[in-house]
Amino acid sequence: MKSPLTHFDTAGQARMVDVGGKAKTRRIARAIGSITMQAETLALIQAGSAKKGDVLGIARIAAIQASKRTTELIPLCHPLALTRVGVEFSIDEKHPRIACEVTAETVGRTGVEMEALTAVSVGLLTIYDMCKAADRAMRIENIHLLEKAGGKSGHWMATE
Repeated sequence: MKSPLTHFDTAGQARMVDVGGKAKTRRIARAIGSITMQAETLALIQAGSAKKGDVLGIARIAAIQASKRTTELIPLCHPLALTRVGVEFSIDEKHPRIACEVTAETVGRTGVEMEALTAVSVGLLTIYDMCKAADRAMRIENIHLLEKAGGKSGHWMATE
């Protein structure tokens, strides 16, 4: 029986998947995650008065930069020429948290799920880094893929 884990050969050795025979198609992936914090920490971020400056602006740049460096962080990822990376933050004052949603796009032979997930992770880690002096109890949570489109497997959306 063929393993569904494509990063292993028939002998069980790690390998980079051969995508050379795949057609180039437009590929899109959306991922999301959140960081929960004290209400006071969220207020600092919203007011732009955090000690290190514009937290969300810097986190946005960090997320974009991380998407471009995914291949350096995830050993078997293919290097991709990204055509677009969008980063959106949404603030939930009721449950003091910030959600980070990233859309990554390319025209290529393999998907951009890892780039979107890496961008979300680093964007949220940047918020933590910039605010840890005020709130070490922040929690990064629920990082996951929302949607992917393009390629042989077609369109997929999370059910939750």
